[in-house]
Order: sequence, then structure tokens, then C-alpha cells
Amino acid sequence: QVQLVESGGGSVQAGGSLRLSCAASGSQYSRSCISWFRQAPGKEREGVASVSADGRIVYHDDSVRGRFTIPRDNAENTVYLQMSSLNPEDSAMYYCAAKRGIYDCGSASWIVVKDYDYWGQGTQVTVSS
Repeated sequence: QVQLVESGGGSVQAGGSLRLSCAASGSQYSRSCISWFRQAPGKEREGVASVSADGRIVYHDDSVRGRFTIPRDNAENTVYLQMSSLNPEDSAMYYCAAKRGIYDCGSASWIVVKDYDYWGQGTQVTVSS
């Protein structure tokens, strides 16, 4: 089992920064890859970034590469989404998700929503122009 709780969302001006946290618990956490997704109203949920169980392998969507990073601290059981140079198109509900016991979410498969076993409740990010 893996339980996930997101925090850190809020409202920010364009060009600003935010750091989201995904606090995890459960016996499978340290062996599970974690990804961040986001969903804006009327749009499908989309992958933002992914990190392997040990933090060594990361993937980013093209829309956030160079602006977002996904550090992982297994000592604190937390995966972060560090976001900078935010723009209004980044406004969405942000979710973290885990694939139980899977080391690497996969270069092609990390964006597949249905492949994830656990999800958090989400945290809202709003970027104003």
C-alpha cells in the first residue's frame, strides 16, 4: 500500500515559483516510482514529471522541461515538484501518483494515467497574468 498527500499549491503571479510536496507512507513507497500529473477544467489529466524509486531517473513533459524539477527525498518519504517561471497555462489541479513496486515508471509509459495504482487528492495551482 502507498498513501499520498499533496500540499503546497496556491495562487502566484506569472513568472513566479511554487514547490509542491507529495508526502507518502506505506511499505511500498521506497520501491515505487512517483509521477506528477495535472488537470485543468475541461481537459484530460496529463503527465508533468516522473521520478524513479531511487530518484536517479526522471522524465519531464516538454511543456515543463527546464522550468520544473522533481526531486525525491526518500529519507523524508517525500517527492517534490519544484516549479519556476510559471505561466497561466500551468494553472490546474496537481496530483501525485505511484506505481506500486515499480522502480521506473518508463520513458513511454509514465504518462499513462490508468497504469497508476495510487493517487493523492490533489492540490490547486493558479497562475495569474
